[in-house]
Amino acid sequence: MLTTTTRVLVGIVAVLMLIGGLALIASGVEAGVSGLWLTVVGAVLLVALAIERNRYRSEATEHGMEPIGPGGGEPTGPLEPRFQRTEETFVDPTTGHRMQVFVDPRTGERRYVAQA
Repeated sequence: MLTTTTRVLVGIVAVLMLIGGLALIASGVEAGVSGLWLTVVGAVLLVALAIERNRYRSEATEHGMEPIGPGGGEPTGPLEPRFQRTEETFVDPTTGHRMQVFVDPRTGERRYVAQA
């Protein structure tokens, strides 16, 4: 789970690597291998940033830049009334928090909240 600051810093480094690599490739044959390496790594970092998202968080929470809740789930506080508690729980292997699953029966949308 990356913070916003970390995402921005990694994005800046990735873009600089990509541009630097392309510049090295364009500059000559001897620097071509180094330029190719920089270009590939910069591109991989940008793709990773694009597909990485915090675990167990809804899209609304993710895009609203709300704080990360315990166990990487929703922020602490009440969920919308449309979400009903299920019997499903699991232990997040990374944090060790027990997560409770809530579901909107109409849409099937799920929310994950750390149990106290």
